[in-house]
Amino acid sequence: MSTPLGMQTRTVDITAPPRAVLSATVRVLYRVLGEERLGTSRGNAWEAVCADRERAVARADVQRMLAAARALR
Repeated sequence: MSTPLGMQTRTVDITAPPRAVLSATVRVLYRVLGEERLGTSRGNAWEAVCADRERAVARADVQRMLAAARALR
């Protein structure tokens, strides 16, 4: 399907209103509940880094225990 010369086609972004509502809702929630209760993406990322480090330490402990058990045989 073609458009007549001189006429431009317009597209409508149907996702814009829901995104605007979501953005406003998040701002209100942060204002009411506070960042401490909701967290931030930076805070979530730091928690993930800390959890990864804890798992790495636990894996290293298990590896040491297994190596020590093998050495006793």
